[in-house]
Amino acid sequence: MKLLTRLMALLLAVLLASCAQAHPPLDRAALDQAVAAGGPVVVHFHANWCPTCKAQTPVVAQLLSEPPMQAFKLFIADFDNEKALKAELHVNAQSTFVVFKGGREVARSTGQTSREAIAATFARAL
Repeated sequence: MKLLTRLMALLLAVLLASCAQAHPPLDRAALDQAVAAGGPVVVHFHANWCPTCKAQTPVVAQLLSEPPMQAFKLFIADFDNEKALKAELHVNAQSTFVVFKGGREVARSTGQTSREAIAATFARAL
């Protein structure tokens, strides 16, 4: 029975690890360049362990694939590792979107998961 319990625990750990979405590290120079260029930019402070972030991911992907949202540049900041950027942008929670246009922040939201709410936040940069 102990062996079965250990095998089940190992299987669960493997499944959880495979379900976690790994995002490449944020390229800070590319983010700074995109913001300075003045076009619409979204920084999504994401955590792999966050259910809200996981719910936001497909909504954002769908929105940014449609006109006129295709103009956006999306940067995913790892909430647990991007401490300097979090401090600079005064971000205190995962699942936060910070939206830029014209080189400055124009919108921000935390915890939104509905397509309409996220679209409205992003639209402030169009």
